[in-house]
Amino acid sequence: MLKPYVLLLLPALFALAGSAPAPTDQPAPKHDVLDVRHLPLGDGRVSTSPRSGDVMSCQTDFSRGFGANGPTPWIHKDTWDLTAKPQVQGKLEWPDAEFSIAQTQNGLVVSRLVKGNGLPVKTATGNFPISPTDPAFAYDRNPNSIRKQTVQLTLPAAPQLAATPSCVSMGMIGVALNGVAIFNALDAMGRDAVAHEVQDLCSGHPEPRGTYHYHGPSPCLPGATQNEQLIGYAIDGFGIYSTYDAGGAELTNANLDVCHGRTSTVLWDGKPQSIYHYVLTREYPYTIGCFMGSPQHLHQGPPPGGPGGPGGFRRPPPPPM
Repeated sequence: MLKPYVLLLLPALFALAGSAPAPTDQPAPKHDVLDVRHLPLGDGRVSTSPRSGDVMSCQTDFSRGFGANGPTPWIHKDTWDLTAKPQVQGKLEWPDAEFSIAQTQNGLVVSRLVKGNGLPVKTATGNFPISPTDPAFAYDRNPNSIRKQTVQLTLPAAPQLAATPSCVSMGMIGVALNGVAIFNALDAMGRDAVAHEVQDLCSGHPEPRGTYHYHGPSPCLPGATQNEQLIGYAIDGFGIYSTYDAGGAELTNANLDVCHGRTSTVLWDGKPQSIYHYVLTREYPYTIGCFMGSPQHLHQGPPPGGPGGPGGFRRPPPPPM
């Protein structure tokens, strides 16, 4: 039998010999796949049926839409350079932001009740409308202000796959865990919104009714760069998870199905479970290409008595170059 003092020395001897077991709680190193200077442009990737890398859009006519119509020197044919794209100035905090998620039960039906006022919790935004003194004004004259909204979602706590995928609408298709609305990848003209529209430091901006939202990844979104981390919920109840898999590898369309999701073991309601979920990527369509579940009724709008934005804006033309 080994003496007690020998047992005490064993860990040190293993360490000196290089045989000490490696820590298991350290995150896997990241392995990026995409080149942020040459991200694939999503223009034209709109379909009426489920197709990998596309948005299956409920809206098919974008001829009357208006969006950013200034020059886009960061776009080069089929790719765009994230590092060359300008940002809207400002770092505005929102101390009155509200957001909560709670589970409720009615008989055997368990739901997830999501409530908020549409403002980002502990997350900044840029200054909107975009000021004429902001360099971003030369590329995007977004005239909209950020306003409080009434957001209420009742989602299934255990979402089920539908018989067939369904299209995604314009407007809110999900919500991030900081209370910010998630829109699909399209702008009002049916183009790649992340590439064409100029957003703020958190990659967000408001639409005409004042809803502040993301179309894709945000550097301010909690957990977005962690491995298989829940970052939000789609309005069919399925989770939206971060860009990297359990091994730290960046996920792209090549790893995902027609709706931009996959089944793998992730932490869901505090337990590791093999479930279907969507994935936030740096590649278009960024969040959801179509709904694999059944989208729930969405109640969203300005608070009672509050200001409401018009149905749409024609953005002013860009200044002469």
